[in-house]
Amino acid sequence: MAQPVVTTRVLRRLLKTGAHFRAEKLLQKIHPADLGPLLSDLTPDEIRIVIDLLFKHHRAATMLTELPPELLPEIIDSISDQRLADVLNRLELDDMLELVDAIPEERRSVVMQHLPVARREELRHAELYPPRSAGRAMTTNFSALDEKMTAQEAIESLRASGINGSDAILYLYVVDELQRLTGVVPIRRLVTAQPETPVRELAIREMLSTPPDADQEEVAGLVARYDLLAIPVTDVDGTMLGVITVDDVIDVITEEATQDIYNLAGLSEEDRIFTSARVSISKRLPWMLVNLCTAFGAGAIVGVFEGTLDRMVSLAIFLPVVAGIGGNGGIQTLTVITRAIALGEIEFSSGMRAVGKEMFVGLVVGSAAGVISGAIAYLLHGNLYMGLVLFLAMIVTMVTASLVGAAVPLLLKAMGQDPALGSGILVTFAADALGFFSFLGIATLLLDRIA
Repeated sequence: MAQPVVTTRVLRRLLKTGAHFRAEKLLQKIHPADLGPLLSDLTPDEIRIVIDLLFKHHRAATMLTELPPELLPEIIDSISDQRLADVLNRLELDDMLELVDAIPEERRSVVMQHLPVARREELRHAELYPPRSAGRAMTTNFSALDEKMTAQEAIESLRASGINGSDAILYLYVVDELQRLTGVVPIRRLVTAQPETPVRELAIREMLSTPPDADQEEVAGLVARYDLLAIPVTDVDGTMLGVITVDDVIDVITEEATQDIYNLAGLSEEDRIFTSARVSISKRLPWMLVNLCTAFGAGAIVGVFEGTLDRMVSLAIFLPVVAGIGGNGGIQTLTVITRAIALGEIEFSSGMRAVGKEMFVGLVVGSAAGVISGAIAYLLHGNLYMGLVLFLAMIVTMVTASLVGAAVPLLLKAMGQDPALGSGILVTFAADALGFFSFLGIATLLLDRIA
């Protein structure tokens, strides 16, 4: 069924005229994930009314987890401490952690006091895990069966537990008396087994698990690689702590992909479409200043060959051509290598083969581009050596740009840094600088032939 087309103007008109019942009915038809754009233009008082209407139908908690992160602070400011605590109490542990992180520190402790003691303790333990770790991404809502149970007792236990959601029942984890994970039972095997069959005989012992301090990106890679719907989180003793489900993995992959894309462009993850202009400026300006410095550095290389350009001004026509081809080639290589690192397809130790391959690709592509650009230079100036200069410069530029594009992320990875962190700016600078140097350097050597 298609979602109704609702605009902020329609919702605001209903709220201003006091037609809360109609607004409530309208909100019931909208998926929580589609509410973010509607709320972004509402006033705090209007947001407060919408939250109250959603809360009546137990949808406020789901809506908050679906909101873009940059909208959360303003929305949270519109919710009372008690109401915010009630929302937190309805969330899974991983979603609760994300929402708590969005609450201002000066308000966080007050909101926590409104939570039940058990939930506060659960949250306190989860906050001990490192950021972006499996312990922070896991949910504690999972199905665990005592290995001493029979198949019939296990089925009755599942019925009595009332656990909802397909993620909770697709994998039934088997634990011993100390809650240590001993196996997993496929639900089909359980329901087709004889009623008196012990659960321990139905369990599959060979399975994957992850420690709570594992990086969430590595865990997401395991789930994707082995086509899992969930992966258990266990401590050093094998005690079952929680489960990371496939929907959490999708969130992790989206988050990590966003981080890599932003890092390549020299952006902060906090800089989103709904982020205030002040925050966006403060996040972009430092990297823009770095980019400005690298641009002046490339310009300085051109300045070294000022004498060459004075004698042959027409060389300046081809500088953007060389820089553009080199920059594009370097970014292409950078993207391929960064993706391979993110998916675990390549490590620093095996990177030399990848670097060699990318340099060979750069050689072939540079040669093809060099032939075409050299021919154009010859037709424009009627000088064979001018074409030769551009041909050789294209080859040198593409090979070196490919080398830098492959080496930068591998070196950052080896240093324990994010391979995408500022790589785009570094590679673009290197491609421009090397392109200018190779083109003008070769032109200087052959100046008597082309002047």
